Amino acid sequence: MDIFCKIINKEIPAEVVYEDKEILAFRDIHPVAPVHVLIIPKKHIESANELSDGDAQLIGKMVVLAKKIAQDLQISEKGYKLLIRTGKDGGQEVPHLHLHLIGGAELYEEIRPIN
Repeated sequence: MDIFCKIINKEIPAEVVYEDKEILAFRDIHPVAPVHVLIIPKKHIESANELSDGDAQLIGKMVVLAKKIAQDLQISEKGYKLLIRTGKDGGQEVPHLHLHLIGGAELYEEIRPIN
């Protein structure tokens, strides 16, 4: 069982900012910005590669929820970043689909050429 499933099952504490029957959102314990919230489905989906057509409504709900949380945390006007990492090369560290909501600071990232 991954760490996010343990958080969903209340085996590990988290600073929850939103919860319903399908989704849990909580503050990241290693934030990269003043606001760093993880939005996860309670249904175990390992990564974006495991999404099916039947998950379209769930993933859409996660994105709309991110917008609402950004508004509630007063970062929506200046902007924020939504990020889903997938697989090892994508930087995914926990094998449970999660959407990062990151904001509260200027979030510029250098893009470098492949070569």
